[in-house]
Amino acid sequence: MNFRPRNKEEPEINLIPFIDVLLVILIFLMLTTTYSKFTELQLKLPVADADAQRDYPKEVIIAVSSDGRYSVRGTPVAGRSVEAVAAALTEAAKAGKDSVVIISADAAATHQSVITVMEAARRSGLMQITFATQSSANAGSR
Repeated sequence: MNFRPRNKEEPEINLIPFIDVLLVILIFLMLTTTYSKFTELQLKLPVADADAQRDYPKEVIIAVSSDGRYSVRGTPVAGRSVEAVAAALTEAAKAGKDSVVIISADAAATHQSVITVMEAARRSGLMQITFATQSSANAGSR
């Protein structure tokens, strides 16, 4: 009969592999998670900080008003159809296919009126399209 207490070797918990696994899981979750807030779509467009607007002969500036009227290089377009806008863009594009269409749409303009300009530019063969914005400093004064 051996009544002496035995020396029990206590198990050693190694935390380093546990931390490694948690970091891998954390990185995986960070990369695969999307952070979209569809319930908070309170947009006020267009505002951006950009350089001052330049006037080049390759640029065709088309203005879209809030009620859907169009103006190409300051000349009003006599219709609201895609064909009328495409004809005005083709006439105003001095550099041909190398012209850049700058859509200067009012912030309250409908999405359809901007899409009409983009479709008219595509039909005219003008593939370089950009949008004009105002700087955030100027937006606060309005």
